[in-house]
Order: sequence, then C-alpha cells, then structure tokens
Amino acid sequence: MVSIRSIPSHPSSLSTNDLPWIVEHREDRCTLCGKCAAVCPVNTLKLTYMRKRMPKIAIDSKERGSSYKTFVGIRQNTDVGRRCIGCGSCAMVCPNEAIHPVFNEADRHRFMGSVGGDAPKRGGRRNEVGGSLLDRIVFNRISMLTDPALDAGRHEFTYNTILGRVLPPEEYVRRQQTGEWIPPTREIFPFIIGSMSFGALSPNMWLGLLQGVAYCNEVLGIPVVMCTGEGGCPPWVLRSPFLKYIILQIASGYFGWDEIIRAIPEMQCDPAAIEIKYGQGAKPGDGGLLQWFKVSKLIARLRGVPEGVDLPSPPVHQTLYSIEESVMKMIQTMSMAWNFKVPVYPKISGSTSAKSVLNNLVRNPYASALLIDGIDGGTGAAYDISLNATGHPIATNIRDCYLDLCKQGKQNEIPIFAAGGVGKTGNVVQNALALIMLGASGVHMGKYIMQATAGCLGSERNRCNVCNVGICPKGITSQNPKIYRRLDPDEVAQRVVETFQSIQIEVKKAMAPLGRSQSLPIGMSDALGIADKDAADRLNIKYVC
Repeated sequence: MVSIRSIPSHPSSLSTNDLPWIVEHREDRCTLCGKCAAVCPVNTLKLTYMRKRMPKIAIDSKERGSSYKTFVGIRQNTDVGRRCIGCGSCAMVCPNEAIHPVFNEADRHRFMGSVGGDAPKRGGRRNEVGGSLLDRIVFNRISMLTDPALDAGRHEFTYNTILGRVLPPEEYVRRQQTGEWIPPTREIFPFIIGSMSFGALSPNMWLGLLQGVAYCNEVLGIPVVMCTGEGGCPPWVLRSPFLKYIILQIASGYFGWDEIIRAIPEMQCDPAAIEIKYGQGAKPGDGGLLQWFKVSKLIARLRGVPEGVDLPSPPVHQTLYSIEESVMKMIQTMSMAWNFKVPVYPKISGSTSAKSVLNNLVRNPYASALLIDGIDGGTGAAYDISLNATGHPIATNIRDCYLDLCKQGKQNEIPIFAAGGVGKTGNVVQNALALIMLGASGVHMGKYIMQATAGCLGSERNRCNVCNVGICPKGITSQNPKIYRRLDPDEVAQRVVETFQSIQIEVKKAMAPLGRSQSLPIGMSDALGIADKDAADRLNIKYVC
C-alpha cells in the first residue's frame, strides 16, 4: 500500500503529506481503468504519463547504464482547491479495491486556505467527535410508581406538539362564544425537517424528502412537516394537496415569492405555516448565499433571476428597520395573505437579544411562535469564522426565553422551537428531548436528515463539506443532473420513513421512565442532570456525578 505521488509543482506548494486526506493506492491491483479519476468530484486524481528510470547493472563489467520506461499512472493533486475531501467515491467505483482515502492527522492545509485572497469557507459544519453539551445531559428523574404497562411497546403515547399561539382556556372559550378570531394552530410532530431550500438541495433529494413526509402523514399518521428554506419550492407542490405538510419560508432576498403569490388562488390547501427568516445559526448577521455553481436554469426561473449568478440574501430585510416593525408589519401582512388561517412566526439566529425578540412577539396577537437557530446549525456556504466563532449556543437561549415566559405566565402560549446541532453526533432524540425539557416545544433538524436519509458524508475530520459548490458526490446538494441522478428519491423517501419511525420509538423509550405518556415533557427541567457544575448552574438543572 503506497500513497499516490503528487503532481509536481513549485517548491512552496503543499505535498500530499500536508493534506487532510491522502489517497492510498495499490499498484499491484490497479488496472488503470480510470474510473476513480472520472468520478472524483474535485478532480484530485489524474491519469498521467510518468517516466521511470530503470537502472542497468552489469556484474562482469564496470559499465553502468540506465534505460527509461514510460507508463500511465495515477497522481494526486496537491492544490488546496483540488485537495482530496475523503468522500471515498474512488473506492466505491474501483473494481479491484485498489484505492481509498486515508485521514491525515498532521494536515496543514488550513494555513493555505486563503488562496486567492478569499477567507476560508466550507459548505458543511464539522461534527464534534467528543460530543456536545446536549449529548452530556441525562434524564435522571425516574418514576417508580407509574403504571407497570407504561412502556414503549404497549402503552399509548401522545408526543405531538402545537405550532401556533395557544390561548388560555378562558380566553379561548370567550372567543368561541363571541365569534372572535382564534389564532390558527397545527398539531405536528416535534421533529421538523429544517429549512433547506430547493436551490440548496438537489431536485431528487427534495422530492425524496417530500415523498417520505407525505407517507409519514397519510399512511403512518405521524404529522411530520418540512420547511422549504428560501427560494420557494417546485410550482407543482404549491398546487398539490401536499402543501399542507410544508412550511413556506420567506427570507430577506424574497427569492421564489413571486411564484408563491401567483399560486395562492390555485392552492388546494393552506401551508402548514409561514416562516420569516431573519437569521440563521450558521452565519448570524450575514445573509444567505447560493453560489452560482448551483443556480441552474430551473432554480433561476423559480427565483426570478438570471442563470449562473450568485444569489446573496441581504443580512436584513431591506423593507424593515427593526424587529418591532417586523412584528407589526411582516407577520401581519403574511397572516393577511392567507386570511389569518396560517401560523406565522420568525426565525432568528441565537443571540443574547433573543429575549427581546420574544417579548415583542408576546405582545403581538398574530405572532404564532419563535424559532431560534443556535451556533451549531447550518450546512450552507459560510466562512469558517462564522461557523466556528459567531453565534450563541442554543441551550442557554432556549432556557432563558422559556424562563422569561414563565415569569410572564405565558409559557404555554407562545411555543419556542430550537435548531442548531440537533443530532449533530447522531443522538437526535437525546438532544431534542434535552431541549424540550429546557423549554422548547420542538426542534428543527437539517444536517441529521441528510446524513440519515441520503448518506451525507460531511460528518467529521473535515470530510467532504463541499455542499456550497455543487459537487456533492452523493448528489444531495448538487444541481448538476449528471451528479444528482446518482440519488434515488424513492430510496430517500424510504429512509425518511424509517428515520421518523425510529425517532418515534426512541421518544417513547425516553418518555416512559419519566412517567409521561399524554404530553411532551416541555419545561420538565427537574428531570435533567449533567456532570458539569457550571453548565448545571447556568441551565438551572441538577448537577449529578
């Protein structure tokens, strides 16, 4: 087993030993078919002619000589922009198991990431191998006197949540009797497929997600919903009965909204909700960015822009000047567009000012919820400094906002939803229930869904993470038909169904020991513990060790 020799370059360039992934190659097995070079998404492999010196040694003579042999071989590109991303596509297509990428612990390419004067950016957040804060929270209040039949296999559980403003019982009864307007609500599964736009995801991936969500609702009775992200959705979805499983997002770029507004008279049903995006955890304070690599003819038509141009969303809505104005203008306008029958809520990035936003929403009767996206969220194109060091952890934001609602006596009125790192290391139910017990009514998850349903590779050690440039080796985030045809939407739909079935079982297994079966344990913080004194004091939960 040998590493492939690098393509010759100047003395100041990197060698293969400086890269995060090194391609190892078995020359004795290789038949030089070229499949690995053809399928490599970053073109790091090349079939090249090489000249090899063949020394001649004559035992009975003092003469020495050499001959040279020219042959075809494989070499690895050491340019930072063409470095191996560890996707393993070469290993998947190799008929002889002669090639595969190996992680290099001593890579130093990060120092060269600013080639061309642009700061380093990537398309997916790295996962923490050691786990996150949410992974360390345990559920430690075990009910000893509950019904012996309260187990996940035999007992009936109610674990859905409410999206929309919930009026106090006396106010609800009074409005029913007087015929006044009652805020719209939706009963949904607390695990929501987060906002990943039709431009960010490939058509096959988006179709697979929608098929899986429809099956969960109509066959299994699990009321799963998914959010479109900015950019709208395919026109046929807007005119289909599946729209009721969709949360339509409007963001600062207003991309895709012309198509949505034109479709309103022809809609067979109302959407599940309207989400107004003000920020996201991956890059708080920055606007979103769909790079030109992914702006295909279809995406350009849906968004009303020329083909092949970068689509940056402004950091803030250009027609608004404050969150107070948004509460009074944007939310009411969107409510009016659907005749006040659809929940409307804002999405903000995690921040120390999240409580201020929440208090403004409490005073507005048309605001239905609040979604907070923490620092660990996001797979979109973002600079490393934004992904790594800008934002606010989600746990403390959720806890502070929930306790603030409790002080006002409105903890059951405005639901708070959490996003950002849920299932980042695979423990999706543990992470979600920890946030729910801290005060969230549900969670949004994006990267976990891509990993669980379509085999996304961007998991650890800077592997893959090329979502932003449209060369996803799995076809999940590419708009190139030659690439996204690798992804079978029917298989994605099947995995979506299996994923939510397994989530459903795990939720039951976690709720049963708590003695809860008829409602989600929202705000049940006395059932939480963590072996970190500082974290326990900050979150106001038990310190256990």
